[in-house]
This record gives sequence, structure tokens and C-alpha cells, in this order.
Amino acid sequence: MSKLTHLNESGEAHMVDVGGKPATAREAVAEGRIRMQPETLRLIVAGGHKKGDVLAVARIAGIMAAKKTAELIPLCHPLTLTRVEVELTPDEIHAVVLCRAVAATTGPTGVEMEALTAVQIALLTIYDMCKAVDRGMTITDVGLVSKTGGKSGAWQRQL
Repeated sequence: MSKLTHLNESGEAHMVDVGGKPATAREAVAEGRIRMQPETLRLIVAGGHKKGDVLAVARIAGIMAAKKTAELIPLCHPLTLTRVEVELTPDEIHAVVLCRAVAATTGPTGVEMEALTAVQIALLTIYDMCKAVDRGMTITDVGLVSKTGGKSGAWQRQL
């Protein structure tokens, strides 16, 4: 098993030195879902929400969150992102909205945290905008789907 890289030899938290690592193209894909009452999802899809277009606002929130990840997660490096995409797909059969985020950069460290942060914040934004009609919504199944680039190369979640 590998050691935890954010702890030094004394067990203290520290920011990993990536200064000597080569810049490579890196991409990460994360996803998650928010479960809700079918009526809540119908309201979102119909665009009948008083606060506006729920999915559009959540998409922008996810993009903004990816850009702010280093400010939210204490030991993350600030990155220059080359691309962030947030896709929100309503599934009326299962009463969920699936969120899929892609983050990309060319640099010495990965973008997994940026993709995961985009998903979480997009889903939290949906919760915030809809909590007045459905406080029982549940954010679930958030995780990294894949990542490419860097010394460790490509990784894909096995189902």
C-alpha cells in the first residue's frame, strides 16, 4: 500500500511539492446524483421553479467550484484549468439528476479534486434551489470515474 502523500515523516499535514514534476495533459471525470421526489424533478424539468433555471444555475456553480477548489480543500494546489464541463441529466424514471463533470489542465498535478468539487457543488446547488419543496433529497454515488495523465497514467473505476 502507498503512503499518504499529504503527511510528512512526522505525520504532520503538508502540501506536496510538485515543483520537480513535469507538466503533462491531465483530465479527470467525476459523477454523482441527487435523488428527489418525482414531483420535484418534474418541476425542475418543466422550468417552473420560482428561483429560475435550476440546472443552468447548478452548472455554473459547478464550473465556479472547480475553479475555487484550492480555496476550499486545504492542501490542494491552485491549478490553471484548461477546461471544465458540467453536465446535468434528469432521469425521470428514477427521480434523480445525474451530474458528470470533466476537469482538464496541463500541469504537474492532477485535477481529480476539481472534478469532484464541481460535482458536489452542482448537486448542492440543486438541493439549495429545491429544498423549499423537497428537504428529503439525497446526494449520492459521488466518485471519480476516470483520470488520465501524470506519472501514474490512466485510471478507470471498475464497476
